[in-house]
Amino acid sequence: MSLTWLRGRTSLPFQIALLVAVALFVAQAINFGLLLREREGARFFQATSPAVTRFIDASERLDGGRALPPTGHSRRRVVLNPVNPIRNEAEAVPRVENTIRASLSDAGVRLGRVATGIVPIRRDDPFLRELDSSQRSRALRDGAVLTIAVEQPGRGWLTLSVPWPRTGWSLMWQLAAQTLILYGVVLIPVLWLGARIARPLHTLAVAASGFRPGTPAEAVEERGPRDVRAVIAAYNSLRTRVTAMIDEKDRMLGAIGHDLRTPLAALRVRIESVDDDVDRERMADIIEEMSRTLEDILSLARLGRPSEPPVETDLGALVDAVIDDFRDLGHAIDAEDPVRLKVRLRPGQMRRAVRNLIENAIKYAGGAEVRVAATPDGARIDVLDRGPGIPQDRLAHVFEPFIRIESSRNRNTGGIGLGLALARAIVAEAGGTLVLANRAGGGLAATITLGGGAR
Repeated sequence: MSLTWLRGRTSLPFQIALLVAVALFVAQAINFGLLLREREGARFFQATSPAVTRFIDASERLDGGRALPPTGHSRRRVVLNPVNPIRNEAEAVPRVENTIRASLSDAGVRLGRVATGIVPIRRDDPFLRELDSSQRSRALRDGAVLTIAVEQPGRGWLTLSVPWPRTGWSLMWQLAAQTLILYGVVLIPVLWLGARIARPLHTLAVAASGFRPGTPAEAVEERGPRDVRAVIAAYNSLRTRVTAMIDEKDRMLGAIGHDLRTPLAALRVRIESVDDDVDRERMADIIEEMSRTLEDILSLARLGRPSEPPVETDLGALVDAVIDDFRDLGHAIDAEDPVRLKVRLRPGQMRRAVRNLIENAIKYAGGAEVRVAATPDGARIDVLDRGPGIPQDRLAHVFEPFIRIESSRNRNTGGIGLGLALARAIVAEAGGTLVLANRAGGGLAATITLGGGAR
């Protein structure tokens, strides 16, 4: 599991808890390894150290002519066997064998082979009778005895049995219980603390995602740890600065629009004194083009702060009204009776977006087909034409401001390239999408899809 996956699919409290859980698990695993090593060392020492002493004592007794207990008399004392009592299938412990051999050799004890074998404890084993109740239950639980056999040349095998606890499983269960207790003691407060840290961050995320410069909004309450409060304070400050900058931009655009409309209006009056009809018409067209370009630029710049509130609008009636405007001007528009769909949007802006699309179709194809239909998630407006279409590699670029397929700047052949950019911005602001696609057999299809709220 990667950190990228976690960032994308889990919450902050869960990630903190998971990190702590992994750290606890690693710490407990290390602790388990160290404890297991210590237990094995203690078990090895408890098995070999007394065994060496008893073997030396038994060897000295044999050297002095004293007898040892017979076979089976006791497992806690050294006995003498004529043959090796350890079966071949018994599990050997080479480390014990090497230690016993080295220790007895250093003590001057004559010996041949050294063998070991781990055998299970039976409930009727005489060995258990020599243990108290707690030792007996522990021996039965651990369930193993280590038998050590030392060959004495010409005498037989000195044999001793000692407890050989199998500590792995019992230690693992102890560690598992300890880990569960730690998880309960540590993770619950960690989850609570993580949720407390994440709550103001969630509030901040909701406020940031819903931030609209033109919509009044209260500052996010600064709470949580110091770093979180600092982030919230920075967001509140940034929101204030952004709002102030957009307000300043709106005031500047208003001043620019006013300052440019006034001389354009004066020019309209003055061209009436021009005697040449051709020159006067050319001047009027230029002034009209400048006015419309100014309106397009101001509309595109003001999309972030629309003055028109969203209202429940009959989308079919809105499109029908735009179509009637073009038909009144003598343009060929093919349209079916519009479907009546209620959609919450800004009607003035959406009317302009549809008008821009129809206007493009008329300029490049001489006419347009317009369809309004309901979709499972909302509504769709299709503006179709049979013009030259757009090269496939240019479809993604025509939405950029001032980008045109036709290279001239004559508005009669396409304007300055703001129509599609403005239409897409309006549709996006309404929560929809605008897609262009070449039609089979030639032409272009412009599709506006509005999701949610249509009924």
